Amino acid sequence: MCGFLHMVFHKFVAKKDFLMRKRCFLFSLVAFITGVMGMAHAAAPSGGQTRQEQLTDLVDSYIGTGGHGHVFLGANVPFGLVQLGPTQPVRGWDWCSGYHYSDSVLVGFSHMHLSGTGIGDLGDVTFLPAANPSVRQTLLSHQQERVRPGYYSLRMEREGIMAELTATKRCGMHRYTYPEGSDQYLLINLDKGIGWDATTDCWLRQTDATTIVGCRRSHGWAKDQWIFFAAEFSKPVTVTPLNADSLTLVQAAAGVPLVVRVGLSPVSADNALLNLREEIQTWDFDAVAASASEAWEKQLSKIRVTSSDQRAQRIFYTALYHTMVAPSVYSDVNGDYRGADGKVRRDAFCNYTTFSLWDTYRAAHPLMTLIHPEMQRDVAQTMLHIYQQQGKLPVWHLMGNETDCMVGNPAIPVVADLAIKGFDIDVTLAFEAARASAMREERGMALLQRYGFIPWDLDPEYETVAKGLEYALADDGVARLAKMAGKTADELAFRQRSRSYRHYFDPTTRFFRGVDSLGHFRTPFSPFHASHRKDDYTEGNAWQYLWLVPHDVEGLVGLLGGPRKFAQKLDSLFVVEGDMGAEASPDISGLIGQYAHGNEPSHHVIYLYNYVGMPWKAAPLLRRVLSELYSDQPDGLCGNEDVGQMSAWYVLSAMGLYQVEPAGGRYVIGSPLFDTMEMNVGGGKTFKVVARDNSKTNIYVQSARLNGRKYTRSYVDFKDIAAGGTLELVMGPRPSRFGRAKSDWPSSHF
Repeated sequence: MCGFLHMVFHKFVAKKDFLMRKRCFLFSLVAFITGVMGMAHAAAPSGGQTRQEQLTDLVDSYIGTGGHGHVFLGANVPFGLVQLGPTQPVRGWDWCSGYHYSDSVLVGFSHMHLSGTGIGDLGDVTFLPAANPSVRQTLLSHQQERVRPGYYSLRMEREGIMAELTATKRCGMHRYTYPEGSDQYLLINLDKGIGWDATTDCWLRQTDATTIVGCRRSHGWAKDQWIFFAAEFSKPVTVTPLNADSLTLVQAAAGVPLVVRVGLSPVSADNALLNLREEIQTWDFDAVAASASEAWEKQLSKIRVTSSDQRAQRIFYTALYHTMVAPSVYSDVNGDYRGADGKVRRDAFCNYTTFSLWDTYRAAHPLMTLIHPEMQRDVAQTMLHIYQQQGKLPVWHLMGNETDCMVGNPAIPVVADLAIKGFDIDVTLAFEAARASAMREERGMALLQRYGFIPWDLDPEYETVAKGLEYALADDGVARLAKMAGKTADELAFRQRSRSYRHYFDPTTRFFRGVDSLGHFRTPFSPFHASHRKDDYTEGNAWQYLWLVPHDVEGLVGLLGGPRKFAQKLDSLFVVEGDMGAEASPDISGLIGQYAHGNEPSHHVIYLYNYVGMPWKAAPLLRRVLSELYSDQPDGLCGNEDVGQMSAWYVLSAMGLYQVEPAGGRYVIGSPLFDTMEMNVGGGKTFKVVARDNSKTNIYVQSARLNGRKYTRSYVDFKDIAAGGTLELVMGPRPSRFGRAKSDWPSSHF
């Protein structure tokens, strides 16, 4: 409240005209009182009972909307296609989601957004309510916004309109309250998305007095995206084209609020209407919003944490919320979807899209296997069907399109991990898909097959070290699948290829470096230098990429001279500083020395201390990242959210667990932030982590018990977590002997 009154006071004294000051102050005061009354109403249901606090109350959707977080803000449900929220003009890279906290201009409410990516796609089917038919954009004030999981509202001060939004998986619902007696206009924009794509075709037609249907086809990051929609209005409307079919004005009679129900489909307008009538069968906006909130509460309650640190709880549950924005449902209620080959298909599984796999294979997918086991069959089916339709597993899939964004074969470890963990997946087909993906002659793989590594002088796309390391860890996944499928020769071949990272290691500098076709290391060389997409590394430098061997940590330890020297080199990472150069990617952020938490290749690195018997060295670094590089402010992420990966790291690490191996199922024990954590792992089972004597100073694990028995390993297997039980950790202020014995180290070998 103090901050609000401080803001109102400064607005008051800044005005020159007394009457204007009085009007402004009174408006703000009324808005404040209305907001308090609204919150009081929400907190006290009928009958005078106090509403029980919900986990959704701990979600602050503004976290990550500032800085470089790029997160979506608006109304959606877990893993829904529809992400309905405000869209602003594109002013640069930080507007990739369509919204940035620093901005105050609104162009409308779009039904689709991306969360945390580095590309500004989507922003499809935009609605802008107005009291004047000439309005094309308006102002947005955070003081007039209200947002919670499944609900968004904005009081548009200039127009006097209250806009409210909610959603289901495939539908959005709008409620617009116009000034009494004013005309009710709604501008529908099919021409522009977020701004990084171009409309190739669009159309809109009115089918009856209260229904319109339409389509937008676009070319952008998703090279050929189709989205159909059907909108039903709560009262008759008049439709007037303003610019062919790309800009349309809808007018309704003055009076009661205008409610609009909108269904989306990648297949057809008929399916959009089918989705709409299946998912929203009422005009009761509040009931739909309540259902969206309940959907979020159900998912958020899969993990319950106990702590006196309210700030940490807000960050945690916001992070957990962000991990469930995607992947997004990409099939209609009847099973129809648009495949990776552009053909409309119907299958008996839920098809998904928005796979930022270069990011999410590291933590987001391992987290999903723990708390969303019921989804994993459909995730696997989606990826294997994508293989059958485009000839390879997805790289970065968006709305039925392969973007080929980022390096490596990041779906392979995801598919292999699902097979290793025993999920319902066709292992024979999974191996076939992984092998076929790894043997293509694209993105440097033809050179890899010819030379055993990717020579920098023959690859016009650069980034050869990053490619080589990513392909190596993916090849480890192929080898594991080959073993499960009984393909001995392939297992040996791909296990050998998974060790191809050794070709890039320079024993003199003790870094991975670009190698030419004659076997010479690229010069000049600086381990600090980073040149965005013009160097040997992807969004990083040699210091950051030295550790990208999560599938063969023992092999990397050997290259660096054994456990002691490995640890010394790892120590240096967190203190060494140097000039990365003017062309360094902005993704290299959240620096501690040269450790870059704002970008995904660093995310497993702190946990490597466990692999050499020194988990006590990881503890202070983990607590530092958790407390300093995440906050409950709009700029609370030190890098792009990257479709849930940044948040998944926080969720797992705050629970004291992290999967280092991309495919393997060992969760390394770190330094839990919370006193207790209880995770619903499906099938009526829960896994509990209890950190006794936990505090900001007691950060070191002293001893452990698993299901009541003494436990000395510094990791827990997936099967033990999935079976349910309790991991009890005793915490203390000083390093202990926990995890130091070599028999207790995690191993990346299989």
